[in-house]
Amino acid sequence: MTAVRRRHRRPHLRGVSPWLVVVAVLAGLLTGCSGDGPDHDLTAEALEGGPAQGAEQDPGLAPFYEQDVTWRECRVDMECTEVEVPVDYDSPGGPTIQLALLRVPASDPEQRVGALLVNPGGPGVPGIDYASRASAAFGDEVTAAFDIVGFDPRGVGASTPLECASQDLRDEVLAVDPDPETAQEVEAADGLMREVARGCLEDDAGLTRRVSTEDQARDLDVIRAVALDQDRLVYYGASYGTFLGAWYAELFPDRVGRLVLDGGVDPDLGTVDQAFDQARGFEGALRSYATECVAEGDCYLGDTVDDATVRVRQFLDDLDAEPLPAGDRELTEGLAVQGIWAPLYRRDTWPLLDVALSQGLRGNGAPLLTVVDQFLGRGPDGFIDNSIEMYFAITCADRGVPPSEAEVAALVPRFERAAPTFGSVFASGTSACREWPVRADDPTPALDGKGAAPILVVGTTGDPATPLVWSESLASQLDSGVLVRREGEGHTGYRKGNECVDDTVEAYLVSGEVPDGTVDC
Repeated sequence: MTAVRRRHRRPHLRGVSPWLVVVAVLAGLLTGCSGDGPDHDLTAEALEGGPAQGAEQDPGLAPFYEQDVTWRECRVDMECTEVEVPVDYDSPGGPTIQLALLRVPASDPEQRVGALLVNPGGPGVPGIDYASRASAAFGDEVTAAFDIVGFDPRGVGASTPLECASQDLRDEVLAVDPDPETAQEVEAADGLMREVARGCLEDDAGLTRRVSTEDQARDLDVIRAVALDQDRLVYYGASYGTFLGAWYAELFPDRVGRLVLDGGVDPDLGTVDQAFDQARGFEGALRSYATECVAEGDCYLGDTVDDATVRVRQFLDDLDAEPLPAGDRELTEGLAVQGIWAPLYRRDTWPLLDVALSQGLRGNGAPLLTVVDQFLGRGPDGFIDNSIEMYFAITCADRGVPPSEAEVAALVPRFERAAPTFGSVFASGTSACREWPVRADDPTPALDGKGAAPILVVGTTGDPATPLVWSESLASQLDSGVLVRREGEGHTGYRKGNECVDDTVEAYLVSGEVPDGTVDC
């Protein structure tokens, strides 16, 4: 089978979106054994002051670290502002861009500890809307103690954006065959990726080349200094946001205050190993879903778990041969894969998959297409932001040379053995960045954050998108990492119904309480 330069589904849930809120099983607190972390001051006073800190590393950055920002009222009981940053931190006298921020003030000024910067994942997902939903995304103790501040990353949303693709081109990219078998299908996918990349370069070549996670981590420090007005960063990052947080700890270890990295990304994994782990993760999530369906009786997918997974694979193969009508559009194999994956991120959305997939099996593709649209932020008039192209721009900027076609083809059998339903899709996705003109010169360096204050890393046993082993590895790589392990299904761990996880995270954020060692919840 010929491999395609095709992306795999982004490893996040559109920023832990509000329509996919899960209620997990409550668990008790079981504390493992380990030594104490480094002795760091995590008091509220240690987070204050020093807004200009950072300019000393390069006098050319002083205008950015010393800029004045003014918060203004926006939406309802919220505030907005912009922060100016250089496109290229190595040439701070060159072009600049604006980062858009939104702040939800602490609900109890008397209990206020500081400001909590939040990132919902991605890459390429706007963070302003995420912060605006602070009351749903964070516990009452956190929203009482902190201003919740979200930002749209460079190139994204309300920040200076990269406009790379038309609405029609985005639709074509998402509908492309995810595991093509002919040279024509391969070339079709290649051509679409070249068109998106060309659009980015034509819009702003300089910014296209400076949207890596390292660039974004440098943006975080300017935000910390001038918008949060804190000596140390307090941060919650989910999924891809954990990679961003780890980069921050590596670049600015002395400015780490309290960092929660939820649904860890393993910085040490290459593209192939990351895709292989995700293939197994989503296959496991599908089998968990099928197990429950079969146990309830009269499962629409078959009488056994194996029957169910084979039926899903057959459905995808049928769509590859002939897409289903879905209103004025059609449901392709590529769109159906994403429509199946989306509800697997959260156990409480499995009933949504019951309805959408069963209708698809009856010849009606509209419900699954609706799931995809909701998952990817597509409204009746098109996509609400540019996160599709920014996913590619950021991901490819972080990666080195992708596997060749021959190497991808050689991967497929191993991937399919581990994940019969989705393996070929993930194997093909390893070459997604082949047609992208910007990529990292070197692999991601070791991100150990040596010298940083204790960093909390949260992982979940049944997380399909960021498997538990990634969080375990991230916590072990970070010099001051402390692991919190959640037993359960779904992506990320905080505010997923597990009281043990929530209490541990909130005590750390609000009071600076660091667990003595690994916490099993």
